[in-house]
Amino acid sequence: MSDHVKDRTSSLSRIQENVLAANERKLLTWLCARMPRWVTPDKLTILGLIGGFMTFAGYTASNYGKLWLLLAILGYFVNWFGDSMDGSLARYRSIERPSYGYFIDHSCDGLTTLFILTGMGLSPFVTMDFAMVALAGYLLLSIHTFLSARVLGEFKLSYMAAGPTELRIMLIVLTMMMMILGATPGIFGKISGFDIFVGTVGGILLLLFAIQTFVTGRRLAKMGR
Repeated sequence: MSDHVKDRTSSLSRIQENVLAANERKLLTWLCARMPRWVTPDKLTILGLIGGFMTFAGYTASNYGKLWLLLAILGYFVNWFGDSMDGSLARYRSIERPSYGYFIDHSCDGLTTLFILTGMGLSPFVTMDFAMVALAGYLLLSIHTFLSARVLGEFKLSYMAAGPTELRIMLIVLTMMMMILGATPGIFGKISGFDIFVGTVGGILLLLFAIQTFVTGRRLAKMGR
């Protein structure tokens, strides 16, 4: 890979304004200082991917009993640990490989999101149609983030004061509600309250994509780029 591409990736301005960012950074730094030397960023990336598959398996297996949702919840924690720690550990040990890490980490993020939402759609709580709307919203907003990184040099890690960690917490709470309330349809017949929630989140992501695309386009136009 050319030095030009390496420089572009390593010089990205990370914009992270989510509510838990500061406290999470302190926790990750504390964990990095105590991480055994045999633990590497690549192993943590794989662990995060395993966590995503655990969540997929938990949602899918919930067709046989709600207690399987505990596996989905555990998967969220495993995914957070692996996904949050891989880059943090690389930076802490000064062993970053910016282009490699950027490519592998976000490729795994996309696959993890596919695992989670497909599993949710295969569960008895959320129909696949609504799960795919949420997946489309996530992927489109990701595309916007990656395009903005290319044209503006800004990598935005949060929207509306929420980032990946806040989203995981929201999904954990949603999964706990699935365990408590069960899969019975709500007042809308075949469309459950879980469908409405997941569909609404997907709609918000799609709206954010449209708004951010418009705002970024105008910004680039003013800059003459």
